[in-house]
Amino acid sequence: MDVSPDRRTGRPRGRWPWLGRWGDPRRARALRHPGENGALAVCVAITALAVVGAVNRALDGDTGQPLVLLTIPALVFFARGQLYARQRVNGVRISETQFPEAHRMVVDAARAFDLPRVPDAYVVPGNGQINAFASGHGFRRFVAVHSDLFEVGGRLGDPDALRFVIGHEVGHIAAGHASFWRQFGVSVANIIPGIGATLNRAQEYTADNHAYAFCPEGKEGMRVLAAGKYLYREVDFAEIAARAHTDQGLFVMLVNLLSSHPVNTWRFQALTDRSRPGRLI
Repeated sequence: MDVSPDRRTGRPRGRWPWLGRWGDPRRARALRHPGENGALAVCVAITALAVVGAVNRALDGDTGQPLVLLTIPALVFFARGQLYARQRVNGVRISETQFPEAHRMVVDAARAFDLPRVPDAYVVPGNGQINAFASGHGFRRFVAVHSDLFEVGGRLGDPDALRFVIGHEVGHIAAGHASFWRQFGVSVANIIPGIGATLNRAQEYTADNHAYAFCPEGKEGMRVLAAGKYLYREVDFAEIAARAHTDQGLFVMLVNLLSSHPVNTWRFQALTDRSRPGRLI
């Protein structure tokens, strides 16, 4: 169903009336992948057990590995701060005067998801990589889009694709994925193969749901993940989605299990069939 906002006001057009207005907890729950909270609970429990164990061992006089574990909050804090600083000093800040159309998209997405503050946004060198991400530091939140992906909405003339990308990244922020406490809470689980990655995949589906709610017509731009920025227009989105039912097996499941993002066939299928959530495993 289409819950995209009006492009002029950034507010929803009134679809999904049974979910209430934007900002309604029921709408937030509808956009969140149903497996996300469970996976989050497992990851936080693993980190909590590791920290409690480290404290007990430190109290018993062990000055080795336990003290390393106890530095994780500081490491997460400084890693986030350094990442934010890197975008600020090396990237191009998207503003009303620099890439104004993209800036309007960021503002529209922030309003659509009822964020209290519009996140900063940057274009950063892609060096051939098709990527974008969202994070934060302190009370600030930001979005960074690699130049190779940003070009799709600019020079290559597909603004809906860029709007979907921005909706996806701002969706991460709206869903709380950029929180310091969340990232610290899953830090230990992230180093265990398949555990942290499963939560990450659920979060990607959640962000895709936000992007689809914000700009459903932009989902076709996801073809760039499969064929790159120059060939993606020649790719049939539906054909890739249909392969989710035919391209299966043990090794497909293994590739997905170890990946931080859902495999493209499953992800495209989730964007095509809105009656069910995307597959995690």
